[in-house]
Amino acid sequence: MHDNLHRAADHFGLTISGEPTLGWLFRSISVLAYKGNDQVWLRVNSEDPQWIGGDFWTGNLDANVFTGLSKPRVLDVFEWEEGRQQRAEVMTLVPGAPCSPTDVLRQAVDLPDAWWAELRRTVDTIAYTPTERTNADQDKVTNRLRQRFGDAVDPVVSQWETVHGDVHWSNLMHPDFGLLDWELWGRGPAGTDAATLLCYSLLVPETAERVRATFNDVLGTPSGRLAQLYVIARLLGRIDKGDYPDLAAPLADHAKALLD
Repeated sequence: MHDNLHRAADHFGLTISGEPTLGWLFRSISVLAYKGNDQVWLRVNSEDPQWIGGDFWTGNLDANVFTGLSKPRVLDVFEWEEGRQQRAEVMTLVPGAPCSPTDVLRQAVDLPDAWWAELRRTVDTIAYTPTERTNADQDKVTNRLRQRFGDAVDPVVSQWETVHGDVHWSNLMHPDFGLLDWELWGRGPAGTDAATLLCYSLLVPETAERVRATFNDVLGTPSGRLAQLYVIARLLGRIDKGDYPDLAAPLADHAKALLD
């Protein structure tokens, strides 16, 4: 992955600055870089060829349709094959730092009211943006809910909207609001983004309550409750594979409360 990063930097004429960051399952690598005097963000994704046909492969570039939001904009793309398919993207740099070094929030972060207002505006803007991209379809929702909850949940989604699909704390920037990693955006169950952030906040109750307050009109609806159960099912699947075991009990308790 480090070799990929340097090959991409050479192709774009960039100078790498700082320590690279490896993504989930080491399938991506990213680093701050310079184009002359301008700071940019360089990211290289690596996948087996059979997986590159999905919407996620072009998600960051496709997200250039969003304007007026604090998010990266893809400036250039370079692909090559070397064992696997490699895709390098040069993006604008979003200022600030991630709210958490991990997806799950494990300690409170001090965020002003304006940050929360911008979070809500961003999620609403995404929701109202039409797209043919897919984050989750009915089959995926049904399968995950059936595998985790059996017949205890009616899996039929009655309301769909466009979702970011990965609103967690290492994708959110502060002190000024910013939202990173747009690979997965597309149509999904209404309330997915609010449900995702809530589930990733459960270890810090005061933050979880602020998420609930910010999205009360979303999370408190039947569609919002279904979205929460869907997200819980997805995250418990990640936990089964070894990710964030400390979130297992809070998620199970949250699911029980929703089902009751």
